[in-house]
Amino acid sequence: MIPRPRRRSLRGAIVALIVAAMAMTTAVPAQAASIVAISGSGSTWSQNALDQWRRNVANNYAMTVNFSGTGSSAGRSDFIKGTVDFAVSEIPFQRAPEDGSAPEIPSRGYAYLPIVAGGTSFMYNLKIGGKKVTNLRLSGEVISKIFTGQISNWSDPAIQADNPGLKMPDKGITPVVRSDGSGSTAQFTKWMSDQYPAIWSTGMTSQFPTARVANAKAQNGSLGVAGYVSQNYGEGAITYVEYSYALKSGFPVAKVLNSSGYYIEPTASSVAVALLQAQINTDAGSADYLTQILSGVYNSADQRAYPLSSYSYMIVPTELGGIFTEDKGYTLGEFTKYVVCEGQQQASALGYSPLPMNLVQAAFAQIARVPGANAGSLNIGSCNNPTFSADGSNKLASDAPYPADCDKQGTGNQCTTGTAGATEGTEVSGSGSGGSAAGAATGGTAASADAATAGGTSTADAVYDANGNLVSGSTAQGGSAVSSPFTLASESWGPSQTGMLVAGVLLLGAILVPPLFVRRSRAKR
Repeated sequence: MIPRPRRRSLRGAIVALIVAAMAMTTAVPAQAASIVAISGSGSTWSQNALDQWRRNVANNYAMTVNFSGTGSSAGRSDFIKGTVDFAVSEIPFQRAPEDGSAPEIPSRGYAYLPIVAGGTSFMYNLKIGGKKVTNLRLSGEVISKIFTGQISNWSDPAIQADNPGLKMPDKGITPVVRSDGSGSTAQFTKWMSDQYPAIWSTGMTSQFPTARVANAKAQNGSLGVAGYVSQNYGEGAITYVEYSYALKSGFPVAKVLNSSGYYIEPTASSVAVALLQAQINTDAGSADYLTQILSGVYNSADQRAYPLSSYSYMIVPTELGGIFTEDKGYTLGEFTKYVVCEGQQQASALGYSPLPMNLVQAAFAQIARVPGANAGSLNIGSCNNPTFSADGSNKLASDAPYPADCDKQGTGNQCTTGTAGATEGTEVSGSGSGGSAAGAATGGTAASADAATAGGTSTADAVYDANGNLVSGSTAQGGSAVSSPFTLASESWGPSQTGMLVAGVLLLGAILVPPLFVRRSRAKR
């Protein structure tokens, strides 16, 4: 029999091992002591992806990353004030803001770091004969005229020409725009200014000039505009918003006519194809180094390309100072490395497009400039980004399906397949014939199923504002409303899970091993 002192020592040693293993559940990769909480603010265009990534690193690496989706303009302002460690924006700092405010010039060094690609989509709420329309098609000219008030009814001949398979209803159009300074507004107005200057003469602006459109409704944030459109009182409304919000809300987006004469949905693959034509400012001495040049994207000749494709930036410090410390720099480096590598695996399901290899390499170069970041851990070979192939090409782009014949302009056909979060088809009601978009880059079914399994709400659920106050249910009329981003379960196995497994094994050993020793000792006696 084992003497009691020895049994106590054995049990003590096992307990110590268990405690050490349990500590691993909060452990992180090398230099764990350097991990501290960091904070940022900015883009709602990117917020659904950012919120998912923040949850992932919290669960797997015990990393706290706080983010406030206040809009790109507010994020850049917070960075200049030094109240956040990073900002997220779709556009760079503005040297001559359109509202006449002071130039946006940070006092500390900074860099633009690509984090997520996606398409600005046009989510809408429209019915014909009481049934939801899910296959609307719009040309860029029509979209520009809608958001300048030149087209104000869904029965307009120009809209009817885009939709031969639909008998467009005599229903007023309500353009829903952002009330806050927004990267989404900047991207949208930049596209209109570049492509339709005779219609949109204001140029790129992050503040939408609502006075130009008499019937427009202004809402705060991507949640606000998507929420308004998705309510019963939003019938007839259309907004510009990240594709992810339409997926979550269970609503469709318009297919947009591209330069090759095809109406295209902003899926991960159609965005990836379009971004093959993106150019990057490679002048390292320029204040806009690594910012995007999108004229080639807007006019891509590829049949599969979605015209309003782009990517957003994380603005990171390249100097210490204020609230930004070297420990924060290490944490920010680890987080951004996760974002551009493993985190991109969830981009498609969240309504975005994974970054291609050239943008990840550009991001690595910028991460290395962050004080305290572990530049030695930046390795493309172990990045685990889903777009990379052995030769470094963009697999999403090369594998992207071509559009169906019924998506081609001028054929008299119109695909009846639903888009984005609205997977149900739409019956032919116009003079044209229908067809299926099967095999084309629809993206609706799988993505919306992900949203459903994540616990998404239907449009009949109660809606709350940003402060948690009840705004409306399915029968509410008027008012402001918001939608909610959705969450995917983390698929990564990290130190937390490893620690829990080891702790469980040791705990089982603590229960089983001492009795075995006792039995063996008694048997010898």
